[in-house]
Amino acid sequence: MGERTRNVIDIVSLTKRYGRTTGVEGLDIGVGEGEVFGFLGPNGAGKTTTMRCLVGLLRPTEGRVRVLGRDPFTEHLRLAPSLGYLPGELRLYPELTGRETLRLLAALQGAPARLQDELCARLGLSGPDLDRPVRAYSRGMKQKLGLVQALQHEPELVILDEPTEGLDPLVQETFYALLEEVRAAGRTVLLSSHVLPEVQRTCGRVAIVRAGRLVTVGAVAALREARARKVRLTFADGLGRRPLGGADRWSPDWHGDQAVLMIPPDRTVAVLRELLALPVRDVTVEEAGLDEAFLDLYRNHRSGQDDRSDHGGRDTGSDPGEGKPP
Repeated sequence: MGERTRNVIDIVSLTKRYGRTTGVEGLDIGVGEGEVFGFLGPNGAGKTTTMRCLVGLLRPTEGRVRVLGRDPFTEHLRLAPSLGYLPGELRLYPELTGRETLRLLAALQGAPARLQDELCARLGLSGPDLDRPVRAYSRGMKQKLGLVQALQHEPELVILDEPTEGLDPLVQETFYALLEEVRAAGRTVLLSSHVLPEVQRTCGRVAIVRAGRLVTVGAVAALREARARKVRLTFADGLGRRPLGGADRWSPDWHGDQAVLMIPPDRTVAVLRELLALPVRDVTVEEAGLDEAFLDLYRNHRSGQDDRSDHGGRDTGSDPGEGKPP
């Protein structure tokens, strides 16, 4: 293995409470330099709370957050030129034009917007578009503007919350190319997304949170490999749904004469031996995709199993939370 890179993000025992409501609790995550790191979880899991702590919009109740070695809450002005942030709910001044918006945000970032013209051209924001007031923008155009402001000053760390929301497929492809260029330049991205194929395509590692707590941290490939196998059986007798013996514990999903089961890798061979005693016409076994691995992790976590990584959720830089608003 190569030499381990420094952590750009260090989250240690992060807890954020809003009165009696807890946004995140005891969160431990590290993100290394040059990573595109995925941050997954349903609404209410704590993703937005965590990201707001990372960019200095919220002060942790307990624990420690460091970004590029600094406290993002107390040293926000020093960090701003090195951070790019696209919030999940982008709010812009409707009376300003797109060009005025980018100029204002560049001033707040405190760094030259060297990439502004190039990004506008690549994302399809024309001169006439930029001269129109933001109130006249579609959702997709506002999202493009948000991406430009997050990337225009070549920040060391980019934090993106649902970045492709509202973008058409061609613009999404441009975004993926931009993300790869950021990674190739050695800069770091934290990406939160509900689109699991997007995370699988762009991220090397992911953290999964549920109800404000960490479920697991790991490499995307390792999560897929370690989780359940998708076993698809087609029966030859045309009788459709039927008892599958011990395999029924894996909650088969029936489609006519076809049953689909998600089986842990260490049980797959034993379960197949039992199933192949039935009148099976065809069988396929596939590695779970990230979406299936994600659901499998959540099922196990809900049943009380500890699915944290061997590092106890704390990342060391090697391969191995949407919160309540204030």
